[in-house]
Amino acid sequence: MAGDFQLNDIVEMKKQHPCGENRWKIIRMGMDIRIKCTGCNHSIMMPRRDFEKKMKRVLTESRASD
Repeated sequence: MAGDFQLNDIVEMKKQHPCGENRWKIIRMGMDIRIKCTGCNHSIMMPRRDFEKKMKRVLTESRASD
């Protein structure tokens, strides 16, 4: 599962956000991952290892522009 996600992908996390949404957009990648809730636009940053544990699956893959 590690490395199956890219910038701007929409991912589903194992736990819901308090706003009720479970879909997140990846907006920054590096040693830490920043994701933004698609429901309320709240963003959080977490270490990559924690993100990989908490991510359930990739829902929508970003289209790479050539």
